[in-house]
Amino acid sequence: MNYFTSIKSSPVINDIVLFVVRIFVGFAMISHGFPKLMKLVGDKEIEFFDFLGLGAQNSLFLAVFAEFICSIFIILGLFTRWAVLFLMITMAVAGLVVHGADAFGDREMSLLYLANYIMIFAFGPGKYSVDGMISKRRESRW
Repeated sequence: MNYFTSIKSSPVINDIVLFVVRIFVGFAMISHGFPKLMKLVGDKEIEFFDFLGLGAQNSLFLAVFAEFICSIFIILGLFTRWAVLFLMITMAVAGLVVHGADAFGDREMSLLYLANYIMIFAFGPGKYSVDGMISKRRESRW
């Protein structure tokens, strides 16, 4: 039986794939969060989806926190599941609420991000992460 027909996975390959996905998805999302950050700190009037009646500025702040700050945490693999949780909520709102009435093509990107974040949440950051180093250090103490 070879790798392509086996249902077993290699822990080394899993950790490498989680690392690559974390890095790629993190930087890709930062490219969406950075323009929002510039909008938040800019001089122009803020126009943004007012989620739950929090106001456009507060909703934009939450989106910047998730898309920019939490993406940095995901790239580092630090507080990964917490960071991914915020991003899952943000992408669910984007894909199912903000673009809920739009064609699938307009919702597709946020739903693909959501799927990646669900995977990272389920499998964790992997061995090649700050969380992995912290976990290894804790285990070596006991």
